Amino acid sequence: MFQFILLVAAVAGLLEVMRREAGAVSAIGVLAVTGVIGLLFGAPILGALLLLGGAILAVPGIPALRRRWLSPRIFALFDNAAPKVSATERSALEAGTVSWDGELFSGRPRWQRLLDYRNEGLTEEERSFIEHQCSVAAGMTNGWETARERADLPEALWDYLKREGFFGMIIPKQYGGLGFSAKAQSAVLQKLAVNETLMVSVGVPNSLGPGELLLKYGTQAQKDHYLPRLADGREIPCFGLTGPRAGSDATSLPDTGVVCRGMHNGEEVLGLRLNFEKRWITLAPIATVVGLAFRMFDPEHLLGDDTDLGITCALIPRNTEGMEIGRRHHPIGSPFMNGPIVGKDVFIPLDYIIGGPRMAGQGWRMLVECLSVGRCITLPSGASGVGRYAIGWTGGYSRIRRQFNMPVADMEGVQEPLARLSAHAYIAQAAVMQTANLIDHGEKPAVPSAILKSQLTEFQRHILADAMDIHGGRAVTLGPRNYLGLGWSAVPVSITVEGANIMTRNLMIFGQGAIRCHPFVLKELAAKEAQDLDAFDRAFFGHIGLIFGNAARASLQALGIARPRVPFDEIASPYARDVSRLSAAFGLCADAAMISVGSGLKKREMLSARLGDVLSNLYLTSMVLKQWQAGDNVEHEAALLHYSCRTLLFRAEQALVELLDNLPNRALARSLKLIVMPLGRRWAKPADGLTREIAKAISTDTALRRKLTADTWDRQEQGQQDNPLARYNALVAEYERAEPIYRTISKAYAKGLLPAEALHPEQRLEAALDAGLIDEADARFMRRYEQEVLDMLTVDDFAFDAFASHKDKVVWHDAA
Repeated sequence: MFQFILLVAAVAGLLEVMRREAGAVSAIGVLAVTGVIGLLFGAPILGALLLLGGAILAVPGIPALRRRWLSPRIFALFDNAAPKVSATERSALEAGTVSWDGELFSGRPRWQRLLDYRNEGLTEEERSFIEHQCSVAAGMTNGWETARERADLPEALWDYLKREGFFGMIIPKQYGGLGFSAKAQSAVLQKLAVNETLMVSVGVPNSLGPGELLLKYGTQAQKDHYLPRLADGREIPCFGLTGPRAGSDATSLPDTGVVCRGMHNGEEVLGLRLNFEKRWITLAPIATVVGLAFRMFDPEHLLGDDTDLGITCALIPRNTEGMEIGRRHHPIGSPFMNGPIVGKDVFIPLDYIIGGPRMAGQGWRMLVECLSVGRCITLPSGASGVGRYAIGWTGGYSRIRRQFNMPVADMEGVQEPLARLSAHAYIAQAAVMQTANLIDHGEKPAVPSAILKSQLTEFQRHILADAMDIHGGRAVTLGPRNYLGLGWSAVPVSITVEGANIMTRNLMIFGQGAIRCHPFVLKELAAKEAQDLDAFDRAFFGHIGLIFGNAARASLQALGIARPRVPFDEIASPYARDVSRLSAAFGLCADAAMISVGSGLKKREMLSARLGDVLSNLYLTSMVLKQWQAGDNVEHEAALLHYSCRTLLFRAEQALVELLDNLPNRALARSLKLIVMPLGRRWAKPADGLTREIAKAISTDTALRRKLTADTWDRQEQGQQDNPLARYNALVAEYERAEPIYRTISKAYAKGLLPAEALHPEQRLEAALDAGLIDEADARFMRRYEQEVLDMLTVDDFAFDAFASHKDKVVWHDAA
């Protein structure tokens, strides 16, 4: 019995050392102490074995010993096996900063570090802009007019956007811009998401565009000239990166700039001869200044010894000779300005390079760093904004649309997609707001930008699919009244641009994160490049300690032992603790995949994608918990928190299971499964009770509905376009009075107290008034209410030949 107790004590001590990553010396101490106890108190064989284990562990565990013979051998193996990091890959890896994503990679996330990024909210100036200027802009056009009647925003709206500084949100006030925070920029785009073309037209110049590149890298002369003109709309920018043969793999662009001498403004200067063909360039048809990415060569060595200088970015005025610009592409569902740019033998002086000649060859780093911030804002904010409107529209529609004598919002088949789209919107709001808050604190989140772009645009796809299903015929019939159809058809644009989701999920999230965010991999590679054995020794054996630590944490926490302390309330704490557990499991499985598959993991994209899915869902859960902890929570929001966190953690576990089911080394996979899920899966999909509570809360006039649809265009002002959300809000607010009257009339009709031929609601209403079942005040209220309901249910119809571009080709089937 004593031997068993001693063995348990040794194992428990080792697990505690591993869990805390206390180091090999502590583990040696545990084995030494328990071994001596065994020798002294009647367990000599076990004691001797424990002491032997301590002696064996001392060889790799004590730096002075291992560096004599073990570390050099491991270093030599690593030097041969580790993949070489190209200059392009290094630029991507070095771009941005690591914050909460690094904590999740560590396997022991320090939650207080996340909570320390306090959200101070918006300034009064930012709040006023969102409430006033954004409302005016949103009310100046609607989707149908933009997409089908104009194929553009109205001229008056373009003028308003320029005059009010919408294109200068990121430009500092000293240059005439608004100088908004990332949170304010996101809030603006969420409100403008009522119209896809409007949101994109404002969002792109404030993200991937010359403005941000100039701010970070431009010469002072370039800043002084361009930034004030960009801020007030005198200059409309675009940026040419992608082309027919360079899309997701933007580094393969074949466009060239060759250093040479040429004429500029009547004198011979040193410059570049450009040849390029760009496609899918947003704002290109109307741009006055073009940012251009190209491969720069110096074959005559006019600048130095290097021939291939690398990717470079330059600013080119629209009227530069040899550049063809102005034609349009037609993005599906949304005719925002987008088109090709072609240049043949275009000569520019060297000072057109952003940052001047000193920044030649630095274009890829510049672009990656800008993308790492811009991808956190524009498209994720658009997705979050769509979620806000979808909740308002779909919750309202499902409440006023009656079938089988009841609102469809009370039917469980409708409640399921209602709750699902609400959770997706809730997660998106939290992720966008809290990541923008990280940016405002100085972070440049490279890996989170990939997570937000891919995950939230997929959420947008699911949100609109659920909204379309609930609206049914109301949304599949296009026309000015349809506020959903065009947005639904435009979803593939968000899925595809700024890094296609397939590529981002399969290659970027884990592929970049595994090196950039891992506590030791980048250090190991740096030591390899520098041939620094001591640095490699520290990194490698720190890495080994991390692997053992994550194994201990994942296993113990899965068994309900040694659960970490988390700084959350009792509602959120279980989810935070499980994020910590799954973080350890993720870290262990990530290392196991990298070690067992090796450099081949780069090509095993499905494995990489599943690891990325685990990380993505843990990051999104963390953002939801941060929002909950920092926010003023309202009634029914706890149900939405439970639904959202359970959905995300279910998805994280599912990705882990699929990873382990497909890991090539089956013995390793089975061992990992036993460690990270010894009791099986913990999370199931949300329960039906949560679904019912959420669906009712967002389809009635509740604090939760108002919170989720905050900062939208939700007021109908005189002279503005029709505002469906404002109309639904009014109907939902009056529903409490209308529903008892509906019930009274329906019961009376079912009992035969009203004429059988009273089939229309209006007929039954008048019959009920005549029968004395309702009074005149209720009748007046219901006449107006029912008239508004019918108008909101009505769809558009058109002349027979309205859709034909060539009227002479119309077949008139009925000659009359």
